[in-house]
Amino acid sequence: MSDALPLLSLFASSFLSATLLPGNSEVVLIGMLIAGVSHPWLLVLIATMGNSLGGVTNVILGRLFPQRDNSRWREKAMGWLRRYGAATLLLSWMPVIGDLLCVLAGWMRLSWGPVLFFLCLGKALRYVAIAAATLQGMTWWH
Repeated sequence: MSDALPLLSLFASSFLSATLLPGNSEVVLIGMLIAGVSHPWLLVLIATMGNSLGGVTNVILGRLFPQRDNSRWREKAMGWLRRYGAATLLLSWMPVIGDLLCVLAGWMRLSWGPVLFFLCLGKALRYVAIAAATLQGMTWWH
């Protein structure tokens, strides 16, 4: 069980980072990469899964909000999301903005397939970039 605890911690941190709660998944991932806790690709996969599931939770929460036709910001949000669609979820990794995008995607009832694809892709690309930069920095310093 002790071998799984760091990986579970990374998953939990990544999940929380996708919500409005603090998670600091990037710091946890970098620390684990530097410490050599596990293979880098496993760490990236776990961080991506946790963060993606947190983002999906935001989408589900957005679907729980009733759609009101007279909402002031609804038209502005719908215009932007209609223009770019689920592809806007490539930015779901961004602090605060990404959370809002996920909630709005759910609220607007965007199709699950594209939502899941772009949400997971955006989050995976971020963690791959962080891992690559960390590992590159480690080889540069040695």
